[in-house]
Amino acid sequence: MKVLFDNCTAPVMASTLDGFVSSFGHRAFHMKDAPGLPNGRHASDFEWIDYLRKSPDAWMFVSGDGRILKNAAERAALRSAGLHGFVLAPAYQKTPLHQVAATIVWKWPEIEAVTKLIAPPSMHEIPIGKNVRLRSLPL
Repeated sequence: MKVLFDNCTAPVMASTLDGFVSSFGHRAFHMKDAPGLPNGRHASDFEWIDYLRKSPDAWMFVSGDGRILKNAAERAALRSAGLHGFVLAPAYQKTPLHQVAATIVWKWPEIEAVTKLIAPPSMHEIPIGKNVRLRSLPL
C-alpha cells in the first residue's frame, strides 16, 4: 500500500510515516515527492486523484482539507477512483506538527485495518484524540 499526503499536509508528515510504514512493506509520499505525478506539488485535486486511479499500485490518501468532500465533482472523482481516503479533523490545524505525526503513527494500525476490512471507495476522519476511533464520512 502506498499513501499520498496532499498539499494540505506538511511534507514532513509523509517522510515520518514513510520511516514507520516502510518496515511493513508500505510507502508514504507527499505530493511533491510522488513518483510520476504530473505537475508534482502543483497538481490539482483532479490530477492526483486520476494519477492514483490509473496507478497499478494500491493507494490511499491523507488530506488536511475536509473541503474535498464539499465539491460534487471531486467527490464523484474520488468515488470513481476507488480510493481509501483519510481526512485530518479540523483540530489538527492548531496542533503542533510533532503531535500530528505522532497521532497518525498511533492511528496507523486502525487506518490499515480499515483499508483491509472495508472495500473502497471509503472516506474516514482521523480524530485528534488517540483514544477516539476513526469516523466514517459519506462519500
